[in-house]
Amino acid sequence: MKQIHKILLLTAVVLASGIFIYASTYTVKDKTATVENESRFPSKLDFAGENTPLQLDDVGERFDRELLVNVNLHASTILAIKRAHRAFPIIEPILKKNGIPDDFKYLAVIESGLVNAVSSAGARGIWQFMPETAKERGMEVNDNVDQRYDLAKSTQAACSYLLNAKAKLGSWTLAAASYNGGMAGVNKQIAIQKVSNYYDLLLTEETYRYVFRILALKEIMNNPVKYGYTIAKDEMYSGLPTRKIEVDSSISDLADFAKAQGINYKILKIHNPWLRETKLINAEGKKYQIEIPLKGY
Repeated sequence: MKQIHKILLLTAVVLASGIFIYASTYTVKDKTATVENESRFPSKLDFAGENTPLQLDDVGERFDRELLVNVNLHASTILAIKRAHRAFPIIEPILKKNGIPDDFKYLAVIESGLVNAVSSAGARGIWQFMPETAKERGMEVNDNVDQRYDLAKSTQAACSYLLNAKAKLGSWTLAAASYNGGMAGVNKQIAIQKVSNYYDLLLTEETYRYVFRILALKEIMNNPVKYGYTIAKDEMYSGLPTRKIEVDSSISDLADFAKAQGINYKILKIHNPWLRETKLINAEGKKYQIEIPLKGY
């Protein structure tokens, strides 16, 4: 009987221990998950120094949607982080020189993923300018030369647009929204709805989400490790050092020109994507800067 009693007692202890361990493990996991979720959602947020009212129910949910979507778009988010290492050093000083808040570099991220994209509507380049808008902002756009593909020139054109939008609409957040919805379109809704804050406006679905996408990419790219993105510095895409050649005449064969510079046609076009054909037509004697990489080929 004593032996049976010992066995029953031991069994009871084991079962009790198992229940305790399970309960403790479950509690720890649940607590960890809660803390993790709380830490991933920022307590405060701003765009260009203008507060994002996350305490408003719909605003918090709209931001959370874009944050979750972009955190889980692993490939495109990783590529954006890698490309930013190459593109931001060109974009940032141009924004600063023009008095444009640094946060607008994330607008370029959501527009194109920091590549010279082509939209179905005809917008091109990292800043996604339509042909007529680009010309209005001082860029040359034709079959031979398309400066929408020139990151420095298109960033300057974007600055020109944004300064105008800020002057007309009154805030940087509305200026950013207008980059998607147009100045006239956003201004019309301000007049109809009798509010002047982006977060109070009901806009088209795309423009309604637009600034929140910028905010989500800003949050992720400023805190990549927090959101599960650990990328070594040597895995980033870097800009290569180049020398610039000024030309003020036509070039009949860009392949021959490239060879004379010690590179090939492919490398020439990678570093000068604004050259759209196999030759440069320059009857008017305009001055162009052609970049020749010093390494990486």
